[in-house]
Amino acid sequence: MAAGKRGAARPRPRPLTCAPPPGLRSGGGASLWSRARRWLSGGLLVGLLGPCCVTAGGLAKTEFVTVLVRDPRTQKEDSWHSYIDYEIFIHTNSMCFTRKTSCVRRRFREFVWLRQRLQSNAVLIQLPELPSKTPFFNVNNPHHVDHRRQGLQEFLEKILQNALLLSDSRLHLFLQTQLSPEDMEACVSGQTKYSVADAIQKFASLNRRFPIEDEERKKGGNDADSDSESSSSGLGPSDDSVSCGCKASLASEES
Repeated sequence: MAAGKRGAARPRPRPLTCAPPPGLRSGGGASLWSRARRWLSGGLLVGLLGPCCVTAGGLAKTEFVTVLVRDPRTQKEDSWHSYIDYEIFIHTNSMCFTRKTSCVRRRFREFVWLRQRLQSNAVLIQLPELPSKTPFFNVNNPHHVDHRRQGLQEFLEKILQNALLLSDSRLHLFLQTQLSPEDMEACVSGQTKYSVADAIQKFASLNRRFPIEDEERKKGGNDADSDSESSSSGLGPSDDSVSCGCKASLASEES
């Protein structure tokens, strides 16, 4: 009997399946996961949307996302009030992003909105903190402004390292369009005639290309455009009074 048991064929192991994590099983996350599966090689995926992916040829392709928060400017809200907004510059080769280079301007309260929305959609993740909001903040104090700028950049750098947060369409609209929070919510919830990708592509087409992106496009790569400010409708013409003023040369960028 023992010999019979030893000679019996062992059950074959069930093949591994590639299923999305719980946070990516619906909505835009599912599409993102399907894109990530294309990078599978021999059943191996090195870090979902992480710093390194395995290509079909088995060679590692390094992915990067450069984010810079810079160029604080004072904007007049009305006759008595003003605020500071900051330029957010993105340059990446990551498949997560619709455009590989973009440039928008955001104010502090829009960062607050973004963190609240990301946290509500990823309750199990402890999001990084924003720089503290103080009643003593002075828009005319260079130290106050630069300290906040550094805190906003550190916040975005940490956010962009998390694959689950990268699957949130609000983050991409925040970084690659000038839609207001209200318009971003409407777009994500399907209440607009344009999709998330449409909004990003439209904003890119409203402004000039970066020279480095033109070279990549000529070589068969993805071209990318900087984003411009627009009206509250989300897809209107740019407003020169608050244009982001992106630098053309990437070599001179400073964090």
